[in-house]
Amino acid sequence: MKALKILLFSLLFISGSLLAQTKNDPVLMEINGNPVTKSEFEYIYNKNNSTNSIDKKTLNEYVDLFVNFKLKVEEAKAQGLDTTAAFIKEYNGYRSQLARPYLVDKKAEEAVVEEAYNRMKEDIEVSHILIRIPFEGATAADTLAAWKKIKNVEKRLKKEKFDKVAREVSEDQSAAENSGYLGWISAFNTIYPFETVAYNTPVGATSAPVRTVVGYHIIKVHNRRPSQGEVLTSHIMLFTEKDDKEQNKVAKERIDSLYQRVLAGDDFGTLASNYSEDRGSAIRNGELPWFGTGRMVPEFEKAAFALKEVGDVSKPIQSAYGWHIIKLLDKRGIPAFEDVKADIERRVKRDERVSRGKDALVDALKKEYDFRIQQPSVDEFTKLLDGTELGDSAYIAEISLLNKPLMSFAGKQYSQVDFARFIKSNSYSAKSIPSEIMKEKLDAFVAKELLDYEDTRLANKYDDFCFLSQEYYDGILLFEISNKEVWDKASKDTEGLSNYFNDNRNNYTWDKPHYKGRVIYAKDKASMKAAKSIIKKAPKDSIDKQIRTQLNDSIQYVKVEKGLFVQGDNKVVDDKIFKAKEKYEPTEEYPYVFVSGKLLKSPEDYTDVRGLVTADYQTYLEQEWIKYLRGKYPVVVNEEVLKTVKKN
Repeated sequence: MKALKILLFSLLFISGSLLAQTKNDPVLMEINGNPVTKSEFEYIYNKNNSTNSIDKKTLNEYVDLFVNFKLKVEEAKAQGLDTTAAFIKEYNGYRSQLARPYLVDKKAEEAVVEEAYNRMKEDIEVSHILIRIPFEGATAADTLAAWKKIKNVEKRLKKEKFDKVAREVSEDQSAAENSGYLGWISAFNTIYPFETVAYNTPVGATSAPVRTVVGYHIIKVHNRRPSQGEVLTSHIMLFTEKDDKEQNKVAKERIDSLYQRVLAGDDFGTLASNYSEDRGSAIRNGELPWFGTGRMVPEFEKAAFALKEVGDVSKPIQSAYGWHIIKLLDKRGIPAFEDVKADIERRVKRDERVSRGKDALVDALKKEYDFRIQQPSVDEFTKLLDGTELGDSAYIAEISLLNKPLMSFAGKQYSQVDFARFIKSNSYSAKSIPSEIMKEKLDAFVAKELLDYEDTRLANKYDDFCFLSQEYYDGILLFEISNKEVWDKASKDTEGLSNYFNDNRNNYTWDKPHYKGRVIYAKDKASMKAAKSIIKKAPKDSIDKQIRTQLNDSIQYVKVEKGLFVQGDNKVVDDKIFKAKEKYEPTEEYPYVFVSGKLLKSPEDYTDVRGLVTADYQTYLEQEWIKYLRGKYPVVVNEEVLKTVKKN
């Protein structure tokens, strides 16, 4: 139903009740005293007539259509359809979707996408040292302890080698084995803050500590190179535990044997299908998805990218998961930006960089609306949080007593009461240091209030948003009032349909005669006789029900086909009514067949042509409704302004 509404709205018009008027935007018409500006009409006229040339006749015809639409919306409002809970919910849902693109900084979002693409063109070779912070339940003491550890690591790195310190203190589980070495990474391979610091750190240098959701990192950048692109490979794999010497020995013998079969000319895909223990790829002859830098374990990635020509096969290589033989199926470079832009945009929305567009807009709005913060008022919240938790009832009670000015923008004043109310409803934080918690909550509160305020101003600031949101607003009303006054009314008004048919009977004719009635199939003579008796004696509107309830139980003794039949629709009717040459041969299941009804040269009532009559009756109701609305609501058109309407 909603999809139908949107389709209808896109072909209709919008109302100007929400549109801002300016001195240079004269009133073109008034509907029931409500002004419609020239810009509003021009926007809709051009939207719906983009391929037509303007002439006096076309413009006047469109004015009539526009006025009719506006009159219907006016009637919908008069009937209170714009105040119902259903309307408000539906409109707000559409409007919320429309507003989203306006509540972010588009340039910042585009910059993030371009940044990601540029990083995709370059690989960074990195190691790191990690000091973990519990993801949930971390205390201020936990964060402080982690900070002290990472700062101590930073001091040691000034005198000691990175790999040595990583083996000794890094809380990455693999550090003891790989000395913190992660290999080559590219965009989207790691957490965004980690990625950003890695790309901004020179080769040979170590970064300052960087905080991510897992803890504090120090990153060392070993090298940079242009992206290797992506490869498509298939593999034969045998799983092993790296520390299980006996298992590795057996697996090595098996993988070597399979490798010799590949060299001897055996089909790689068949071998992978039959022997690879990676069953997810084995069912596809060993084929893996396309991958680039940082998507596979380093040993596998290095061997795969070392293959030069399509069809080349690697020697058996061992990774942390087992033994592999890799075959190169295809290679490709980094696609053009436009080819991957949509995919990058989707990936951006799934990680932390998605907030960049919103954050940039919030910063811009602070300047636009003269945002001011009373830092001492914020500090009171931070001071009270020391030694307790954000959601603690005692803390909530204490901050609820605060009532000093907190911030202001665009002439709006907010007090500590407003911030306390926000904290009460948003009391979770993964952070543990009071100052960090309060900054997180204040930033969220400020962003919400600024964006909520901006949302109320979108119609005044952006014509496209104003026009489109009004289109949805009026379109929903148009659908509801039209359904009530025309569409639904026409389909349910049986008396009106019948009268309309009788008054316009000559408009409904058939090229061929129709047989109106039933075709009855019976399993035996007794059932056929009983069915004939019911048809003869029962009221017309209960025949089918009596046959169903009296003659059929768990077994269908009598089957009925009811309708209007022309020659060729039903073989029984063709035989018994239209006397076709081909005789009907009853089936073994229903050997007894008869028909009951009459042959019509033209429709006898509206039900015989219900679809056509309903459509015509709707048109009639529409015309009568428009006459009524034009009599009810005054319409005034400024002809001089109308002459100045232009096509874009």
